[in-house]
Amino acid sequence: MNQTIFDKIWDRHVVEKIDDKQVILYIDQHFIHEVTSPQAFEGLRKRKVSVFNKERTLGTADHNVPTLNQDQPIKDPLSKKQVDQLTNNCEEFDVKLYDLVHPKQGIVHVIGPEQGLTRPGMTIVCGDSHTSTHGAFGCIAFGIGTSEVEQVLASQSVLQVKPKQMRININGTLYPGVGAKDVILYIISKLGVGGATGHFVEYAGSTIENMSMEGRMTVCNMSIEMGARGGLIAPDKKTIDYLSTRKDKVKDWELSTEYWNGLKTDSTASFDAEYNFDAAKIAPMITYGTNPGMGIKIDQSIPELSGESFEKSLNYMGLAPGQNLLNMPIDYVFIGSCTNSRIEDLREVAQFVKGKKKAKDVFVFVVPGSQEVSRQAKEEGLDKILEEAGFEMRGAGCSACLGMNEDKIPAGKYCVSTSNRNFEGRQGPGARTLLVSPLTAAAAAIAGKIVDVRKVEMA
Repeated sequence: MNQTIFDKIWDRHVVEKIDDKQVILYIDQHFIHEVTSPQAFEGLRKRKVSVFNKERTLGTADHNVPTLNQDQPIKDPLSKKQVDQLTNNCEEFDVKLYDLVHPKQGIVHVIGPEQGLTRPGMTIVCGDSHTSTHGAFGCIAFGIGTSEVEQVLASQSVLQVKPKQMRININGTLYPGVGAKDVILYIISKLGVGGATGHFVEYAGSTIENMSMEGRMTVCNMSIEMGARGGLIAPDKKTIDYLSTRKDKVKDWELSTEYWNGLKTDSTASFDAEYNFDAAKIAPMITYGTNPGMGIKIDQSIPELSGESFEKSLNYMGLAPGQNLLNMPIDYVFIGSCTNSRIEDLREVAQFVKGKKKAKDVFVFVVPGSQEVSRQAKEEGLDKILEEAGFEMRGAGCSACLGMNEDKIPAGKYCVSTSNRNFEGRQGPGARTLLVSPLTAAAAAIAGKIVDVRKVEMA
């Protein structure tokens, strides 16, 4: 056999080959939210078609929801309309929904794994590019467009072209202060935002093997930022241990784990592209521009490049070639998003800021990825530690990852963010975003400026 883990899962889910390129792919789990599903439901309505498999479809409200006063009506008219429409559509088509008052509500890519709905060997789709997060469990997970959302709702299948495959190996031990977010930002800085276009990426190597499941989710989450169709990691003991606390979602545990343990890339399998990285060369990372590929090690200077796009990006950010970002004052710190809003992220931040106070002129808000993460944080007393440090902990949602709700960064202000994108206006019109890890964000919040967490910890 010379198959990759991707090949094995893909072949198992092909319903029919249409031609030399296209296949009909069966989908095990479909997640929907309020942004990309309205037109899809309208399509079903016009065609008088019902949802094909309601048991494999789950909706949640996340992008447009407020993170303050979640028990009250949404103030923003557009956000309210979209969330209300999701509620109405799910009621009409009898689809399970975790709405704003549901105890399991949260960001779609956070609730899937925590509810045990994300499992090895599955195909998972959602009308959201960061569906690649679920690949951390050894499954094929990718974002789809509105017309494809309608396809899956109507048939539990989707028309697809098999992508090329890439393997990224990261080996070695990460230095203290360097985490999963730094790993993926480093990789994207090396390959660029188009470096994996047209490929599905398998992450492998000792560094990945030593990561927690939540760390792996962070890595897979940002696969899309280098153009990849998605990313995945072979399941192992950590994967099975994580899922063992969610056995109620698995019909036959012994049979399932036997299958999961066999989901490995064969030693003779080949890839269309392959890259190798040394973990020892990875440092805390930070972006300086307006795409995730414009990243540098925290102690490096902005490169001196030329080109209209590069100059436009730096002009928007108010930065200059050759500038070092260390000690640069910041205005906001956002800790959240489907990239870094899980309980491990909150624990890491709380551990760092315990007994400290945030800088006076910096506004810091922490947004859990789900109501369950929020409850767990409160049970562990993390909310008290964060509040004593001057951080504001809010309700679950996508929040300031994107400017589709009330949590926006003012124009011209610098926000150190644990989210996944730093596009122009992503966090609000004119907002300037610097992508970092949760630990680097926590350090910046305390210092009121960009700092190297490795040196802060040593002080």
